[in-house]
Amino acid sequence: MKHAIITGAGSGLGHGVALRLLKRGVKVSVLDLGISDARAAVLNGAGSAWQLHPCDVTKLESVKAAVDAAIAAFGPAELAVNFAGVGASASFAEMEDAEFYRVMEINVTGTYHFARAVMPHLRKGDRLALTASMAGITSNYAYTSYGTSKFAVLGFATTLRYEYEPLGIHISVICPPEVMTPMVDEEIAKGNKIGLEIKQVAGSLQPDFACDKILDGLLAGKWMIIPGFKAKATAFAAQRMPGLFHWITMGVVRKVMRKHGAL
Repeated sequence: MKHAIITGAGSGLGHGVALRLLKRGVKVSVLDLGISDARAAVLNGAGSAWQLHPCDVTKLESVKAAVDAAIAAFGPAELAVNFAGVGASASFAEMEDAEFYRVMEINVTGTYHFARAVMPHLRKGDRLALTASMAGITSNYAYTSYGTSKFAVLGFATTLRYEYEPLGIHISVICPPEVMTPMVDEEIAKGNKIGLEIKQVAGSLQPDFACDKILDGLLAGKWMIIPGFKAKATAFAAQRMPGLFHWITMGVVRKVMRKHGAL
């Protein structure tokens, strides 16, 4: 692999995966609103070339321009990964309408924009990876916007898989549980306490472990990449035993709601 395009690589999982690719000698195009001097310095010391292409994923022309600039600089990309996204933790009753629309615009429309911009440049053997979440498999209490958006990303990736795998262009979907990134730190500080407690069923991961496992999955050509044993077990139960999973989960939800005086 010579070149990878990664949105959201200014921080979080995107930054971690970009760093690991650079250490492998891959050139990386970072598509993000910006990147701090400290994080840029980390990438600078990783051993390969990278460039920042400022990009707002909610604007299709911005994404297209950034992708075109990335390919002009480093050539065709064998891997394109969308990590750009935003979290939110609020129940349906407490959520503001504007917040719902904001999450959908970034997480769903932004994902569509990236795929629309990059797919015409991908060739047989290349890979597009989109980031959903465990929330796209199970959702959670107080994930009114976030769960909805990640189910949409998983559905979108599944559709692209049917359309492009026969052409030799591969699709991956990344479904991590909670990873202790800046986005999650903000959710913990401001999020719904019931939802925060319930989602620990799928476990929390440290960024280095999650990034290692995500990159391993991408390089191995996996369709669905779920880092972490507890997350894998949760996804297995939700997908293979949906009735039992729902019954157990509702028991947990009621227990936590009572604990917090919401039931």
